[in-house]
Parts: sequence; structure tokens; C-alpha cells
Amino acid sequence: MDNQIVVITGATSGLGRETARELARLGATIVILGRDPEKGAGTIADLKPAARHPGRLYFLSCDLSRLGDVRSVAKTLHDRFDHIDVLIANAGVINTRRRETIDGFEETFAVNHLAHFLLTGLLLDLLAKAAQGRVVVVSSDAHRIGRLNRDDPQRRRGYRGFAAYAASKLANLHFTFELARRLEHTAITVNALHPGAVASNFSTNNGPLARLAMRLLKPVFTSPAKAAETSVYLASDPRLATVTGRYFARSRQHETARRAHDRTASDWLWRASETLTSFTYPTV
Repeated sequence: MDNQIVVITGATSGLGRETARELARLGATIVILGRDPEKGAGTIADLKPAARHPGRLYFLSCDLSRLGDVRSVAKTLHDRFDHIDVLIANAGVINTRRRETIDGFEETFAVNHLAHFLLTGLLLDLLAKAAQGRVVVVSSDAHRIGRLNRDDPQRRRGYRGFAAYAASKLANLHFTFELARRLEHTAITVNALHPGAVASNFSTNNGPLARLAMRLLKPVFTSPAKAAETSVYLASDPRLATVTGRYFARSRQHETARRAHDRTASDWLWRASETLTSFTYPTV
């Protein structure tokens, strides 16, 4: 991964941090996008001992729940880099209660899908300038019970936290497969993955009961380092240079739920996402 530039969202803890650590060990330049500058600085310090190039680790502040932040960090990345080799859409949230972003969107849908939809589109030109750009989307097998709610995409009625999360993970796959189709004539690949149940800080924003549950379940969950292996594989393995539009788990291709390949649903989600983000995808 020497001389390759990797941008990772949500990498100040858990799966994202371990993905960044291993790619830094392989020699990549790492750019972490996260909300908290203090956590970002701590993450960079933590990664340096393992990094082949400790001076090529960067943190950029970006709150993915704010589309204005997404646009701002994309501009910063254009100012600092002439290309990006790998974009890893790793950040994700799950909420037990409905929360709304400053832009007026249900937060799970906004962070898990809309922010990455917009960020990828804004960085597509930099990915196209790489020798072989890669987009890696962290989805989940939770997509198998997910349903896109076309009548109420912001889930203002009858909110259920895990249903919103599962729908966002299904949206990740619709995005992955549709973007892969749109880029099939380019050198950019787009693949998604299921990391497994990861022992991380995920869901601990939902109060003391959620934090207790995560502590109790931690012994049976996959370690972040083990879970990161598939993300690292998709980002770095040269054998995947022409593999696109696929779903992986444990570094092997897996089948998705059939609904993830529903082209009518993909078309609806793509049009809705462009409207909600006020962004039309460029052609490359």
C-alpha cells in the first residue's frame, strides 16, 4: 500500500481504527474522518507505532450527520491530495430513539447512507485519478431484514431503531451495486462487506443499558482487529483489482438478500438520495 492514499470514515475507534492500523502498517497514507478532534489526535498517536510511514497519518474533522461538513471535508481533501486510492465508508450509527439531523433527516439514514452517498460522489474525480480506485462500503447482514420505506423514508411514524438500522444497511447495498454498475467502464471498483458482530463502542450512544449490553456481549463478539480483515482485504488485495459490485464476509464473496438487487428500489433510492443531498452524480 506504499504511496496509496486511503480515506476512512469513523475510524477513531473499533473496526475503523483497526482497519486504519493495518493499512498504515502496510504503508498507506491514512486520512481519518471523524467528529471529535481530541479522539482523532488520540487515534493518530495510537496508530503511529504500527505505521510504516508515521508522518502520513492525518485526521480531518467531519460530522457525517451534517451534509455541510461532508461538502467541506471533500473540498479539503481536494486541496490536499491529487488522488485517492481507497475510500472506506465505515462510519455508522444505530439509535434506539428517533433523532433528526440539523438538515432534517432521520439520523441513521443520514449518517449510514446519505453522508456516504454524497462523500463518494464528491470524491469520485479523485478516485478516478488513482491507478485503480476502490470504494469499500461497510454494510451488514442486518440488511436481510431491512426494508426501504418509500412512503416514509425519514421514519417519522412508528420509529423502531433496529428496523431503521437494517434499512440503512440495505441502502448501503443498493448504493454499492448501483454505483458499481455506473462505474463499470472505469477502473474504480465498488464492493461491500459484512464485518460480523464487532466488540466495539457501537450503540453505546444509546444510554447505560446499551453500554451494559455491549459489555456483556463483548466476549462472544468478533474483535475489531479480526473484523477489520475483510475491510483490509477489499482495500488492498491486488487480486480484487477488477472485482466490483460484490458483497463479502470473512474475506469471501457472499450472497445478499434478493431484495438488495431490486433495480426498481435501487433507482428510487438513487433519485431520492440525489434530491435529498441536492447533488447530482458526475460521470467519470
